[in-house]
Amino acid sequence: MGAKKNKEFILKFINSLSGIHKTREQIEEYVTDERLIEHFLFFDSVFPENEMLIDEITTDGNRVIFRSRLKGKHKGEINGVPPTFRKVEFPIVFGFEIENEKIVHHWLIADQALLMEQMGVTRPLSDIQTN
Repeated sequence: MGAKKNKEFILKFINSLSGIHKTREQIEEYVTDERLIEHFLFFDSVFPENEMLIDEITTDGNRVIFRSRLKGKHKGEINGVPPTFRKVEFPIVFGFEIENEKIVHHWLIADQALLMEQMGVTRPLSDIQTN
């Protein structure tokens, strides 16, 4: 697949799962990377029916990198934090490798500090005074 086809594939993948309950079967239509499948299922258990909004996408051959935001409501435990039922919206950057119209490898970076602030676990850095 060329870069344009890979971009279209990723847009279709994210749009098909955004805002709905995600099942393993739905994810496996696009993904063979077991850890990525687990990430999507985990995030859906913590932020059910979360939305993924793509802000920027770059492709190069079989690699796709995109900057996105995950929007949802905190309804499941994460990092020992019980549900707060607060709305969250935090940035995530994904890198995917695609082969034969499947995501075969990934990496991700999520802004966990902002997520903890939005869940009320930590104070914003701007609120912390230093001497």
